[in-house]
Amino acid sequence: MSLLSAGLLAGPAFAHGPSRQKVVEKIEINAPAAKVWEIVGNFQDLNWHPAVAKTEGTGGNAADAKRKLILKNGGTIEESLTKYDADGKSLSYKIDAVDVKVLPVNNYASTISVKEDGGKSVVEWKGAFYRGFMNNDPPPELSDEAGLKAVSDIYKSGLAALKAKAESK
Repeated sequence: MSLLSAGLLAGPAFAHGPSRQKVVEKIEINAPAAKVWEIVGNFQDLNWHPAVAKTEGTGGNAADAKRKLILKNGGTIEESLTKYDADGKSLSYKIDAVDVKVLPVNNYASTISVKEDGGKSVVEWKGAFYRGFMNNDPPPELSDEAGLKAVSDIYKSGLAALKAKAESK
């Protein structure tokens, strides 16, 4: 009986759900940090990102400000500003609502920061999230890999567009 109860008690230790995933992307931009921050630092405007058709929002850059991203593919993402540091050129936000068919993640939080580097800028975009399917054995489109690829692609395309915009002004 003690072996059976030990086995039952140990069983749940082997079953676990998803683990938190992280993505960090960086880019060097040939423009001063203040110029890059003018683009990135307005939480109410993510129109510099190539996937975004329109940004609607309320609250400016105050804590708990809201924005709704209307994507070119027809999807929407609702987000909240969690931290804003104009002097440190950093903002953090979280996703409040998104269909996993639009972005295959759950419990997503992210930070974009701009650092001065000898007249140039280094922009870092980092995020942490869980995959789109929160139980065991996710379908491929809602797996850790799908979430990592989707977020990495969003960051890379956004940073490339930010670089092009900041360097062209």
